[in-house]
Amino acid sequence: MINSIPDAYAALRIPAYRRFLSMRLMMTLSIQIMSVSVGYFVYELTGDPLMLGFIGLAEALPAIGISLHAGHLADKYNRRNIIAACILVLMLCGFALWMLAINRAILGTPLLLSGIYTVIFFTGIARGFFSPTNFAFLPQLVDREILPNAISWNSSSWSVASITGLGIGGLLYGFVGVSATFAVMTCLSLLAFIFILRIAPRPIPDADHTEPALVRIKAGIRFVFSNQLIISTVLLDLFAVLFGGAVALLPVFAKDILKVGPQGLGILRAAMSLGAISMAFFLAHRPLNKNAGKIMLACVAGFGLCIIGFGLSQWFWLSFFFLFMAGVLDEVSVYIRASLVQFQTPEHMKGRVSSVNSIFITSSNEIGAFESGLAASLMGTVPSVIFGGCMTLLVVGITWWRAPKLRGYDFSSADQRE
Repeated sequence: MINSIPDAYAALRIPAYRRFLSMRLMMTLSIQIMSVSVGYFVYELTGDPLMLGFIGLAEALPAIGISLHAGHLADKYNRRNIIAACILVLMLCGFALWMLAINRAILGTPLLLSGIYTVIFFTGIARGFFSPTNFAFLPQLVDREILPNAISWNSSSWSVASITGLGIGGLLYGFVGVSATFAVMTCLSLLAFIFILRIAPRPIPDADHTEPALVRIKAGIRFVFSNQLIISTVLLDLFAVLFGGAVALLPVFAKDILKVGPQGLGILRAAMSLGAISMAFFLAHRPLNKNAGKIMLACVAGFGLCIIGFGLSQWFWLSFFFLFMAGVLDEVSVYIRASLVQFQTPEHMKGRVSSVNSIFITSSNEIGAFESGLAASLMGTVPSVIFGGCMTLLVVGITWWRAPKLRGYDFSSADQRE
């Protein structure tokens, strides 16, 4: 049962968990710096919001394609070593972007764009392995009773890295240029690699590893789709963020609507993470218990309203406020979803179940970025953001109607699996 934890820092007292958080911090810093700098770099080269959408698509397709097999491997092989291999690939991708930026004058725009999208494709493969393995590795580092506390701090570390990474990415790009930005990103990946190697490998969960990969993958998919709590939660996140993904269009807002440049873009990109870390810190001290399902649905609806407000805003700090509140509300949804999936899933299936969950998350973020870019090119930037927020509200209404188990879910029965 998930109750209030007297020691809000219980998970942080475990050395292996602190190294895990440090790895997450460095890796997320690197990924977020890449996100803001590649997006602005491509928009500077092309001036086309649709090209921003293609960045998300180039990363999402390989991540989704490899994710199910990655989950199978995460349940069969050493999870620490898989994470280390993923970080190594991401570090090499950062180095490749650095080299492309240094030689951009020689390469020319068409060849430069081809190189960028190729590198992003390989980062998608690495992240397709990293996400489910990272999710499955976390509960091996802490005891079950403090897992919710670990989830809160894990979310906090991601948010800290996001706000710092996005802010640093925008500031570095604006003041020292894209080449130096990619160099910093590569060095942070190296630090993450060092931290993960300092964690001792954990035992592989007991299970029948002789089953064919396809049989094991099907078992994970079947488990997710037979559990109404898990499938309704991930579908809610998928469609809400898919339609409410205004973040992909922030370079357009920063450059053409709010006219604040790359420095302002970094601040806007940091707004949601600042809201998320504020809420994550609160949840670490005051974890949720009752009415978790209703709270989640209400927060996703509030997220949609904030996206609409952001789309309508013409004032920089009002836009920042709407994004900040969207981050606060989204963090509650992330916390509930992560806790629910962890507690509903047996240890020997966490990699496979997380891989299915990762497909939905990747789809909602990266393919959501493509949807936002496509919608902006068809109907205009502001109307597309308002439309996305309205669709998010519609998704919440459908989920409330069609998923009564999620609507009535609370953490007082979190240990009772369907």
